[in-house]
Amino acid sequence: MATLALPTRAERDGDKQRRSVLKSNGALVAYVFILPYVVFFLAFRILPAIYAAVLSFAKYGLSGNVGFVGLDNYARLLADDLFWNSLRVTGVYTVLAIPLTVAISLAVATLCNRTLRGMSIYRTIFFLPVVTSPVMSGIIWVWIFSQNGPLTWFLNTLHLPAPAWLQSEIFVLPALAIVSAWSNFGYDMLILLAGMLAIPREYYEAAELDGTSGWQRFRHITLPLLKPALFFVVVLEIIRSFQVFDTIFVMTGGGPVRASYSLTFLIYDQGFGYFDFGYASAAGMVLLVITLVVSLAQRRLLGRSSS
Repeated sequence: MATLALPTRAERDGDKQRRSVLKSNGALVAYVFILPYVVFFLAFRILPAIYAAVLSFAKYGLSGNVGFVGLDNYARLLADDLFWNSLRVTGVYTVLAIPLTVAISLAVATLCNRTLRGMSIYRTIFFLPVVTSPVMSGIIWVWIFSQNGPLTWFLNTLHLPAPAWLQSEIFVLPALAIVSAWSNFGYDMLILLAGMLAIPREYYEAAELDGTSGWQRFRHITLPLLKPALFFVVVLEIIRSFQVFDTIFVMTGGGPVRASYSLTFLIYDQGFGYFDFGYASAAGMVLLVITLVVSLAQRRLLGRSSS
């Protein structure tokens, strides 16, 4: 017969201590400070997601009449060439943007991981694109990629052909990937730099005594110990790439010939262009599922790497 295990005195004392902490004035103050964020998160994140999930099974337009249609919106998605094109565009953009952003972030983090005079100023400068408005960044980069912009002038100086970046079906996604790398590398740089600073200096000192080169130390010490931070940065960039909208809206509007028509732009276009909110919500649910799958994969990969 199974016996009921009674809690020990230490466990009872621990439970009493935790309950007293939860009821203390400090805990109440902490609850008051986090309450605005919780309310904001529920009002602008959770409730809209639930509402979108409900709308994905309905037909809803400007008339305001909601009609339940079951899985018809998802069946339309599977049969819609525009949806598959947006998914392909998003995938290609992700494949182009992530390696470029991670490579630049890792290189800049390595350069900033030095004890040089004025290094904090350089780190601040590298972080400035992160706090720059996406709309302003898009307008600036439209000028840079224009036929009268500095990039065209630089290529012509080197006697190299300057393509019409934003008007070309071939070059528009690489151009947007460059803008994404410029906008996001500062944030990723800080994450990677924090991971580098957490590596014990004794490892590098021992490697230097063994006569290893800088590349060998980076390859055999920095990269293996930086793996959790790299995994986090990669997954973060995957989520960003699948949710890209601002730069596409400002710079290309989904063109040319829908060569930059991403999944998020499809959601916007169907919802606020054609006012088919049910169909747009179904596409949004697909994007949500993709994001959740990537997040769960990231959690498993991080768990394996840490073990």
